[in-house]
Amino acid sequence: MGFFRGQLANVVEWEEFRDDMIFWKWNNREIKKGSRLIIQPGQDAIFINNGKIEGIFQEEGDYNIESQIIPFLSTLKGFKFGFNSGMRVEVLFVNTKEFTVKWGTKNAINIPSPQLPGGIPVRANGTFNFKVNDYIALIDKIAGVKNSYLVEDVKIRITSILDQLLMKWISKEGKDMFNLQANSFEIAEGIKTDLDMQIIDSGMTITGFNIISFNYPKEIQDMITKSASHGMIGDLQRYQQVSMTDGIASGKVKGGGTAADMAGMMMGMGMAGQMMKNMNEATQEQAPNHGSQPVTENGKLPNFCPNCGEKTSGGNFCSNCGQKLV
Repeated sequence: MGFFRGQLANVVEWEEFRDDMIFWKWNNREIKKGSRLIIQPGQDAIFINNGKIEGIFQEEGDYNIESQIIPFLSTLKGFKFGFNSGMRVEVLFVNTKEFTVKWGTKNAINIPSPQLPGGIPVRANGTFNFKVNDYIALIDKIAGVKNSYLVEDVKIRITSILDQLLMKWISKEGKDMFNLQANSFEIAEGIKTDLDMQIIDSGMTITGFNIISFNYPKEIQDMITKSASHGMIGDLQRYQQVSMTDGIASGKVKGGGTAADMAGMMMGMGMAGQMMKNMNEATQEQAPNHGSQPVTENGKLPNFCPNCGEKTSGGNFCSNCGQKLV
């Protein structure tokens, strides 16, 4: 049995698979006659000989290396397994999925602002997406010297330059420092382009970059909230009147208290003023004005002064404003 032990078939597959692993290299072993290649869903297998890509296999499945793989290798297609001899190549397994990574600024970024001489300290968080798109560059820059590569390795590389890119794109074209969320899409698109340029030479590409939120120190956030509240209210007096009226209508403001009395008085004065205005308009529409004479059509005095709306007392002049009535 020991005589045939060297001829036993072995399996070439991703043995240390992790969901956060970008690639893993099967190497330093000899592929024997009768060996099989197993490719799982979401994986590509790349055969490498002396640093040169021999073949790329992208379909999942279980393959006989001698009959189904070697015939498609560029310089090894004529390789013949001899007695007790095998083939030495490296097989690089690549995770083909798109990775999603959460990011966040470790320290606040001081964004220059004319409102605050020392700058506005801003934090941000979000996600970015990337995937492998160039196997030649990946092997040349990373896989040629590493046996595996993790998502965390890419995250460290990205976050090391993210602060500078955030400052660059936030400060670009005078963004509103107190409403960065409104410009988050434009800022994110600019950062995505710059990040892609940083890692494209390593065989990877940034497929997405998102900013979920910008965060200010509590004092600045309180100031932003207060400013927004004032903007929503607009005319403070009108806001108070509407709020008081709504309170009475909803039953939240009830009689017996100072607030209710004031609300009732304000509401009553408003209603009385509106009624008087309507009555004056009606009187003026009904009574023709002969020059400055407000006498009605049948020669009687008007019931209300056409100038101020005060009820007349029978005299020729209004007792309130002095308007001539006859």
